[in-house]
Amino acid sequence: MSVIYIVLTVSVIVGVAFFIVFLMAVKSGQYDDSYTPSVRMLFEDEIVNQKKENSIKTD
Repeated sequence: MSVIYIVLTVSVIVGVAFFIVFLMAVKSGQYDDSYTPSVRMLFEDEIVNQKKENSIKTD
């Protein structure tokens, strides 16, 4: 029965450690996406052209 308490304690400590590391990564900007906004403008024309073609076909 004492093994359950040890395993439970260790798992909570590991979970809290991973949560702290995750928060540190988020605060440091690890997950900020700086690539997609610069590329989005390149593909936006294709989306607009497809919408125009679809609207012309339906008219």
